[in-house]
Amino acid sequence: MNHLIILPLVLPLLLGAVMTICAKQSIQWHRSLGLLGTAALVVITLALFVQAISGPIQVYVLGNWLPPFGIVLVLDRLSALMILMTSILAFVALLYATRGGDTLGVNFHALFQFQLLGIGGAFLTGDIFNLFVFFEIMLLASYALLLHGGGKKRTSAGLHYVVLNLLGSSLFLIGVGVLYSVLGSLNMADLALRIGMASEENRALLMASALILFTVFALKAALLPLYFWLPSAYGTTSAPVAALFAIMTKVGIYVILRVYTLIFGEHAGVVAGVIDPWLIPVALITLILGAIGALASRDLRTTIAYLVVVSVGTLLAVIGTFDQAAIAAAIVYLPHTTFVTAGMFLIADMIQQQRLTERSGLRPDLPVAQPRLLGLLFFAGAVAIAGLPPLSGFVAKAMMLIAVQSHLAAPWIWAIILVAGLFGLIAIGRAGSVIFWKILPFDEGGKDGYTKVPYADAPRFSAGYAAPALVLIIISPLLVIFAGALSEFATVTAAQIMNPLEYIRAVLGNDANFAVATLGGAS
Repeated sequence: MNHLIILPLVLPLLLGAVMTICAKQSIQWHRSLGLLGTAALVVITLALFVQAISGPIQVYVLGNWLPPFGIVLVLDRLSALMILMTSILAFVALLYATRGGDTLGVNFHALFQFQLLGIGGAFLTGDIFNLFVFFEIMLLASYALLLHGGGKKRTSAGLHYVVLNLLGSSLFLIGVGVLYSVLGSLNMADLALRIGMASEENRALLMASALILFTVFALKAALLPLYFWLPSAYGTTSAPVAALFAIMTKVGIYVILRVYTLIFGEHAGVVAGVIDPWLIPVALITLILGAIGALASRDLRTTIAYLVVVSVGTLLAVIGTFDQAAIAAAIVYLPHTTFVTAGMFLIADMIQQQRLTERSGLRPDLPVAQPRLLGLLFFAGAVAIAGLPPLSGFVAKAMMLIAVQSHLAAPWIWAIILVAGLFGLIAIGRAGSVIFWKILPFDEGGKDGYTKVPYADAPRFSAGYAAPALVLIIISPLLVIFAGALSEFATVTAAQIMNPLEYIRAVLGNDANFAVATLGGAS
């Protein structure tokens, strides 16, 4: 058994526990331990990623309790990609937090590690009840991180987030309970087998369970009508937390992709394809409203938050075709949108620190103190997030549009993604023009009639300070340079996702062969 698989969970758990016990240690001690631990997490997840792309699906059985009764962690190509993205994003966000964001409240570093534990567990678990457990760990840590530093707006946004997610947790338990009452198992691979043999009389209960769970996952992914918490929550929390939260909506997208291809996929008998009629329309409406929200926003951070909603709608509209090529294209888009939006949250934070009156509000203010540094970072991030050539957003969107062209909903998907992209481009372009060009004092006496100067007490940033944002934005051209390898990886990963029998055999072993044969997978 490969014990490396459990390290992405054990390491942040131990670090979080040690930091909680040693809460009175200096902030430098917490920063050093957090950065060292998160750097180690990057190395571990990179090693797991290499193993996943070069070998079969791996299963880690806790306590040697064999599935379906024991707790299992499953490492396939998709889960390996997600934990690698999480660790890289976490390291960069934590590095930015050490610039001072981690001192706004207490226990930031311990909460950060517990957040990584929850996210990593959600990606690796092979058990739907433990998915609930890791969701709760992730959400408990996120509640505290969201409110870290306090403030009226942050507290108000956090309250909505907490109430909605508590409701989601209750629904999750109901959905899992109904599923267990009918099928008698919680192991995802075992559920995938048993649901294929479910009788017609259980169809209503299974459909209810599938739709309840979809509601919960839609809340995590920020789909219509459950995305209203996201713009205010992401737009008001601290920048490193908002950057880390860029992966949170991807947890919801990951779970929708996992559960509705593995358990409720085409082998699910009486409830096969239960969300197929819903996913594309809901995703497209989310995409439209996200784009309108970005266009209507009068705050840079809220605009970026709405662009997160747009990316969620884009990804799920394409995934909703449940076509292998389309899912492969969505996997190419996934790292692009995660890293670029995270980088934009950090850039927005640096901008607002130099606009002492309007902060991130899109109203005229004195010029930023470092227009070249922040202007170049903002321009690169804006090109990437708007999906313009030559950066990765353009390549990934082109791949997605080509991949869905044979689907019946292709005209709608094409039209709405392209129009939403135009709205996003206008929104981010307008934000840049207000921040960098429409500056005070207004020119009433001719171009050279006055000298525009920034706030004397605005902070100046070194190259090292801006490095985390730069690293996240640079990932976009890197994704273009390595587009061939990424596309090849995504194609094989999509094939693995669309072949749930490979996952079932990896988890349940030879005992599953007979049952697998009954589902048409004897080969």
